[in-house]
Amino acid sequence: MAEPNPLAHEPSREVPDLEIKSILLLDDDVELADTLKTLLETHNYIVTIAKNGVEGLREVMSLDFDIIMCDMMMPAMPGDMFYLAVERIKPQLCRRFVFLTGHADNPKVSEFLARIKATVLYKPVTNEELIHTIALVLQKERALPPE
Repeated sequence: MAEPNPLAHEPSREVPDLEIKSILLLDDDVELADTLKTLLETHNYIVTIAKNGVEGLREVMSLDFDIIMCDMMMPAMPGDMFYLAVERIKPQLCRRFVFLTGHADNPKVSEFLARIKATVLYKPVTNEELIHTIALVLQKERALPPE
């Protein structure tokens, strides 16, 4: 008869990532932004909302966010113009972008996202897809040397 494994019922010894991560969320849909903020905060992210790229640039000037979630179609400054502005002032943040768009069929949007090799989620997105994608971007960022 085999001896019972005393470790069989122990919880995983994997060390959780206790570092709190900051997310800048740019979306002109206030209701969607609030919903996403609530979801992300339940996963221990600190979330700052900007309604457009102009507000987003103000935020980026004050903090190097761990993730920048950016809608493509916004008033005042759309997602592509916001990305290009960030690329000029803080290029190290460009690899932290996750674009959210409902415009998968827009050739201008598709061309831009393909050109910059963007991480992109097409609306509607599930909570699981969103959290998984953020985790992947954070993991990839940790693996890269600092710029």
